[in-house]
Amino acid sequence: MHTLLNPGRSGLAALALSAVLAGTSVTAATAGGWRLEEGVSAPSYAVAEPASSNLNIDVVALVCEEAGTDRGLQLQVYLSTPGPLLPVGAAPHRLKAAARAEIAIDGRVFPADVLFAGDHVVLADARRQQAPVLSERLLDAMQAGRSMMLRFDLLGERPGAPEAFDGEAEIDLGAGRGGKAVAAVRRCAEPGGDHARDHMARAPAASH
Repeated sequence: MHTLLNPGRSGLAALALSAVLAGTSVTAATAGGWRLEEGVSAPSYAVAEPASSNLNIDVVALVCEEAGTDRGLQLQVYLSTPGPLLPVGAAPHRLKAAARAEIAIDGRVFPADVLFAGDHVVLADARRQQAPVLSERLLDAMQAGRSMMLRFDLLGERPGAPEAFDGEAEIDLGAGRGGKAVAAVRRCAEPGGDHARDHMARAPAASH
C-alpha cells in the first residue's frame, strides 16, 4: 500500500501563496534551477523545475520540515496534474501496490522511500524521530553534485518480467543557485536554529 503522510507544512505554503499573489505559475517562477524562498533571511525551501522528465512533475522542492522535536530536509515532488504520479500517457489502473524510487547524483545511487501525501510525493532515504528525511550523505552529494536523477518504479510489470524503473526526472543541480541553495536550506535544520523554527511556525497554512 502507498504510505499516506500528513507532514507539517513549512515555506512551501508561502511559495504557493506568493505565486498566486504575483499572478505567476510556480513553474514559471522556478525556471533555471534551484530558487530559494524569497524575502527571508533563513530560507526553509528551494524549488526547481526538472530539466527533463517523462512524469507529470511540475516542480521539485527541498523543504525543511519538522521531524518530531527536531528538523530535517525532505525532497517533495509536486505534480502538474491532479494526480497520481505517473509516466506521461500511462493509465492510473496500471499503478503497482508498492512503488520504488532511487535518487542518483552524478552516478551515485541512493535508494529512497517514496511516500504519497495529499498533494505531493515525498522522497527520503533516512528517518529522524520516525519522520522521513534526507540523509546527510545524500545532502552532501546534492550540494556538491552536478546532476540529480529521480527514478521511479510505479507501474506493474507483465507476468514474469523483472521490476524496472519506468519514470524519471532530471534536476540540474548546478543551475540557478546550485549548491549554495542546498546549503542555505540545510542551515534551517541545524541544531540551535531557533530563528528557522520561528520562521516555520509563522508560515501560513495555505495549501498548494
